[in-house]
Amino acid sequence: TQLLEQSPRFLSIQEGENLTVYCNSSSVFSSLQWYRQEPGEGPVLLVTVVTGGEVKKLKRLTFQFGDARKDSSLHITAAQPGDTGLYLCAGAQCS
Repeated sequence: TQLLEQSPRFLSIQEGENLTVYCNSSSVFSSLQWYRQEPGEGPVLLVTVVTGGEVKKLKRLTFQFGDARKDSSLHITAAQPGDTGLYLCAGAQCS
């Protein structure tokens, strides 16, 4: 099992602020997924990135896959109360 490290683990911000969450690993992934989980609910898939350097946008959320496919970032622009939740990343290993 490969370890994916996220930083920061916990973050409290004000409405309208921007924030970035990072996901890093020592291993190369064939794809990487970001999920958001609300209290009492299961994780919901937000996006999948598969190409190194790929950038995907989902409204005010921007996801980027590192060139080497070992890391990813999630940037939220002008955070809103509805953005509250637990953001998780998961990677699929190259065979």
